[in-house]
This record gives sequence, structure tokens and C-alpha cells, in this order.
Amino acid sequence: MPKIYQHSGSHLFLLMWKASRAVMAYDQASISRSGFASLSDFGVLEVLLHKGALPVNAIGEKVLLTSGSITTAVQRLEKKGFVARERSKTDARVVLVHLTEAGQELIEAAFEAHASDLDLLFENFDDEDRVHFAALMGKLGQRAEVLGWG
Repeated sequence: MPKIYQHSGSHLFLLMWKASRAVMAYDQASISRSGFASLSDFGVLEVLLHKGALPVNAIGEKVLLTSGSITTAVQRLEKKGFVARERSKTDARVVLVHLTEAGQELIEAAFEAHASDLDLLFENFDDEDRVHFAALMGKLGQRAEVLGWG
């Protein structure tokens, strides 16, 4: 069995994977505390909060859901009264999804709480750490895209 060296690509990936799993669990717990059973519901409402009304497919691209999954999520949120669909005033072929008043209130409160939780997660990073972290994550993501096989 090959040995994993402290600074090898395998070791760095393992560190990133373990940290990513812990961070994602923390993220999911934060979102769950706001009353969301699914990350996709939070994601859809958060996109609409920050981007405004969008077509279903555009929302799906932003929250990384397939067309079937995003349609189901929008239908679920519509039944709960958090979103509504209406035809675009500029192009009748386009159906836009927008937040209702109830959806706006829910996601504003949930997003504020979630943002505070994420600030708490990163509070032990000083400004220099944050700059380095952002640069390293960007550099790693770009490298993976260049080498990507997909």
C-alpha cells in the first residue's frame, strides 16, 4: 500500500475532503435550524432573494439542481406559499419564479442567521488568512477546471 506523504496531492486532498465534509455538515445544521428540511429549498429562496425573479431553469443552474429536481423544489415552495410563478411581462413564453411576502420574510431571517453562523465558522481566520484562503481556493478550483475531465 502506498504511503501518503504529508504534503503530497493525496494528503492535501484528504485534508480538504475532511474539512469540506465537516463544513458542509455545519452548513446543513445551520440551515436546518432555520426550519428548512432541504438545502435545495433554502438555495432556491436564497437565489431569489439575491437575484430577484428568475425562470425555473436559471434557478436550477444557480443551485446545481437538475430540471426535474428544480421543478419539484419550486412546486413544493409554491404549495407552501413561499414562491409564485407568473409570465414575464416582456416575453410571454417565459415563466418567472418570485418570492411571495411570506417567502421574503422567511429567507431574509434564515439568511441572516445562516450568514452569522458562517461568520462564526470563519472567525478564527484573520484578514490575512481570509485573503490566502480565498486565493488558494480560487487557484485550486481553476486548476481543477483546467485539468478537468468533464
